Amino acid sequence: MRDSRLEAPRAAFQRDHTLAKQGLSKTYGGQPMTKTRSIKPTSSIKSTAPTDRSPAVSAPHAPQSKPLAGHQRLGLLLGLVGVTAFALTLPMTRLALVSFDPWFIGFGRAALAGLVAGLILLLTRQPRPNRGDLLLLGLVSLGVVFGFPLFSTWAMQDLPASHGGVVLGVLPLATAVGGALLAKERPSLGFWLVSFLGSAVVIGYSLSKGDGSLALADWALLAAVAAAALGYTQGALLTPRLGAWQTICWALVISLPVTLPLSLWLLPTQGWKELAWPAGLSFLYVSLISQLAGFFAWYRGMALGGVAKVGQLQLLQTFITLAVAALLLGERVGWDEALAALLVLCLVAAGRRMPVRKA
Repeated sequence: MRDSRLEAPRAAFQRDHTLAKQGLSKTYGGQPMTKTRSIKPTSSIKSTAPTDRSPAVSAPHAPQSKPLAGHQRLGLLLGLVGVTAFALTLPMTRLALVSFDPWFIGFGRAALAGLVAGLILLLTRQPRPNRGDLLLLGLVSLGVVFGFPLFSTWAMQDLPASHGGVVLGVLPLATAVGGALLAKERPSLGFWLVSFLGSAVVIGYSLSKGDGSLALADWALLAAVAAAALGYTQGALLTPRLGAWQTICWALVISLPVTLPLSLWLLPTQGWKELAWPAGLSFLYVSLISQLAGFFAWYRGMALGGVAKVGQLQLLQTFITLAVAALLLGERVGWDEALAALLVLCLVAAGRRMPVRKA
């Protein structure tokens, strides 16, 4: 028999328990009850922890591709500016040889550029390089302050500028090799194939012009290529620490103890009034543009876009040289030059799409 005294509290408890499930606040036995939430099954609870597909993990990586692509495009643009500046070097050297000794051009351009570079460093109060950077600066000087100017100037005594421009077409391959050995870049197999094909086109053109053989001046140009590749790759390694224009400026300044005395000793003995003005302007160009300002853009471009990638643009240098040689020196450019130019342009476009990774 049920106790009537227990029926009322039991009924009140069941009613309050039902209301508590609905999230309402009631009292039981005169004491307030807190609002109670119904607990959902474990399988229906959504986890707030980040997963592999969560935006919290993938978001930091997504925006990095745009700045990286922007740096590469800027690097290629600066590299093209540098290549255009360098492409005029051989035609201007040919014009300078009308009035100047080749050895004076080789040492004099470095001395004049070194004096201007020293003034720039002094006015901008650039810090001195560390002792650890002096060895690399010495290699830069060996390549682009001494090697390339002397070998290329000597070769221009016997070869047309257009011929020399074609032989310099192997420079992208030499630069890629230098990048692989010194800058710790690892071009893909496809990249190497494109580089070899591009170099084969320009060397084959040179052999066809030389009756199937390379003259002594051609070998001098190849030595200039090796020297330039050494200077380019070492300069690209120093650019992140010293800066683009600071690298070439310091390389020129540390060479002044050699280049300045030799330039003064080789100074032309004839009166300056007897010198042809095109030769004088050409000497100023190879001194201040080819030897100095062109490297400002070139080193920065390689630092942003990579040594191998930006080095591919050097394939265009040959055909810019051909055009300038035809306009300034009246050298003939025929269908074979045009065909070679088209082939190389296609290879440059293909080379830009080949992967190059850091070691």
